[in-house]
Amino acid sequence: MQNKQAITLLFLANIISGLAQGISMVAIPWYFVKVVSRPEVFASAYIMITFLTLFWGLYAGALIDRYSRKKLFIIINVVCGLSIGSIALYGFHMAHLTDFFVILVFGVTIFNYNVHYPNLYAFGQEITESKNYGKLNSYIEVQGQTTSVLAGAFAALLLTGTQNNVLEIAGFSFVLPFDIKAWEIYEIFLLDAITYIAVIFIFMMMKYKPIAKDVVQKGGLFSRLKGGVLYLQENPIIFIFGFLSYMLFAFTLVEVHVLLPSYVYQFLKMDGNVYASAEIYYSIGAILSGVLVLRVFKKLNTVTSINLLLILVSVAFYAMAIYNVLWIFFLGNLILGIANSGVRILRTTYLFNHVPNNLIGRANSVFSSLNIVVRMLMIGAFTLPFFNTDDNIRYGYFIGVGLMFLTLIAFLLWYKRITSTEKN
Repeated sequence: MQNKQAITLLFLANIISGLAQGISMVAIPWYFVKVVSRPEVFASAYIMITFLTLFWGLYAGALIDRYSRKKLFIIINVVCGLSIGSIALYGFHMAHLTDFFVILVFGVTIFNYNVHYPNLYAFGQEITESKNYGKLNSYIEVQGQTTSVLAGAFAALLLTGTQNNVLEIAGFSFVLPFDIKAWEIYEIFLLDAITYIAVIFIFMMMKYKPIAKDVVQKGGLFSRLKGGVLYLQENPIIFIFGFLSYMLFAFTLVEVHVLLPSYVYQFLKMDGNVYASAEIYYSIGAILSGVLVLRVFKKLNTVTSINLLLILVSVAFYAMAIYNVLWIFFLGNLILGIANSGVRILRTTYLFNHVPNNLIGRANSVFSSLNIVVRMLMIGAFTLPFFNTDDNIRYGYFIGVGLMFLTLIAFLLWYKRITSTEKN
């Protein structure tokens, strides 16, 4: 594999930034559910932020295909680091943060995600040989989810601290020689900001030689956006595959940020350590998927592999909606990690093999925008009074089951056309 030094630094940067970002993104929804008891405020803000990313996602795709992906990483980290750092320092000064500033950090992080991950995959495709695409995507998944395990563990610790020297995490108890005090939300944000700055220096040290040498389109923004849409119009099979393979990801994002914290608090009647531990089990499942998915499904085509994962996760969603049992909850998150990560690896490898590198950012931005519309519909549904009454939040997982089966049916209808174009 060429550009090993650049790929290693890319992974290192992703680990450092992903750790603190992961802690913040676990802490913020729980902050609104438990600390200030205003989950409806967060849900309303989340749907607005999601709507705004509809436009930012399209623009981000054009940026990724037009400019140096390394420089784009640096610029985004500067902007996010300064923004979140300023909010954290203000929190220290006031010894408090209003809902607006907490939501602002969430919004900044979501906007970062919308350029960071598409840029990460496009950069990986640019500096990696085509024969190593599957291996690279598996490495990215394992690295990213290993970081998420650590983020979930630290989030569990920082959100609730310890009592009587006992740390509760992932369903287990650990005796410590001392007690740890729960962190304030602005202290978590300061840690987040510092990692952004650290990542900037890592990218500045990176040197690489592009392997993908497609011609960069240098027209105006509109013409570049149009280029991505026209490519997918001319390749409807790629469009259908990309749209359908994003459905589990759409539900997962809404589940993590809206459904999960209320489910833990209102249905399971558990505390922050259980909520954060769900991230640990999810990430363990994703790591297993990153290591095994290409090996387990090597004799199956992409669509069949994805369909099997969708059936598996549907069973998990059904069980989580029916049973108030902690081990089923943890197992469900483990299965969700396996399925979502597996689908992402299969989807990304397929798209790498079918979409040119100079169009991958814009193609992904189209899929992302459609994905955002689906997420907005689900977030809107979860803000209805029904889901905030008693333990009705658990029925949200039935929406996940329904979405998975609609996706399965659509995949079966397009099965022959998609598999006929698959590259071996």
